[in-house]
Amino acid sequence: MAWRSVVITNPARLKFKNRALLVEQDGDSVSVPLEDIAVLVIDCPQVTITSQLLSACANQQIAVITVDETHSPNGVMLSFLPHSRALRVMRRQLAMTAPHRKRLWQSLVRQKLLNQARVLELNDQENVAAKLQTLASRVRSGDPDNYEAQGAQLYFPALFGPGFTRDQEDFINAALNYGYSIIRSALARTLVGYGFIPAFGLHHRSEQNSFNLADDLIEPYRPLVDNLVSDFVGNSLLDRAAKAKLVSLLHQDTPRLDNATISGQSTLLALIDATVISLGQCIEDGEATLTLPGLPSNP
Repeated sequence: MAWRSVVITNPARLKFKNRALLVEQDGDSVSVPLEDIAVLVIDCPQVTITSQLLSACANQQIAVITVDETHSPNGVMLSFLPHSRALRVMRRQLAMTAPHRKRLWQSLVRQKLLNQARVLELNDQENVAAKLQTLASRVRSGDPDNYEAQGAQLYFPALFGPGFTRDQEDFINAALNYGYSIIRSALARTLVGYGFIPAFGLHHRSEQNSFNLADDLIEPYRPLVDNLVSDFVGNSLLDRAAKAKLVSLLHQDTPRLDNATISGQSTLLALIDATVISLGQCIEDGEATLTLPGLPSNP
């Protein structure tokens, strides 16, 4: 299983040689086996990449992420239907009933709220954490009461300070968006790898979004990004070191929840794989539950 994330932040030439990514910079070269790579982030405009390497990345199911002029991820290249039973998975995905989709969304929202509560506990905000735990216990199928949004209104000001909102242009939001984009891309890569159509979501339904299903599954993963970004408060620049820490989340050991009970730990990448596999099982029998992330006790 792929376990590395490669981030290119300086001018370089990227090539494919001997079943590996060859990075050439300033007369030096480094080789990384493609089978080890899950995500390749190209975070520098002075990078050239060969079509042979892009094709090899697609064959190896590597998510290739590009960034815009602000260094925020703006694109991802994914493999094209590599799963041997893609049509079967697609048919079952499209045949899901509305009640089934709503129950799955309920479990995602509930775990997101519980993870947000845990983040607040780790940041000495026990009172607000208790309120989020109460909201989590009240989430109904489909979250018709929109407790997800109610939780966000309590959560973000408690974590990042009064007056903080997600639409501000500041370091914290830039870091959050960067981290979310990395995990979203990893989810999209895995969904495609298992034959899902990522545009068809459980709850998200935007016609302009090619990754609605990834945006559903990412919800309980977001608090892991939030918790890391809370350590950056006071910074003013999303520099190379901060980005490296955000990408390294993919390799962080994270509690694995099955039936809302911790069943062990795995890297975030492995847990994403388990979440998507469990989604396939839910679609197959209608009774299985999603495997979801918890929060490490000592991140």
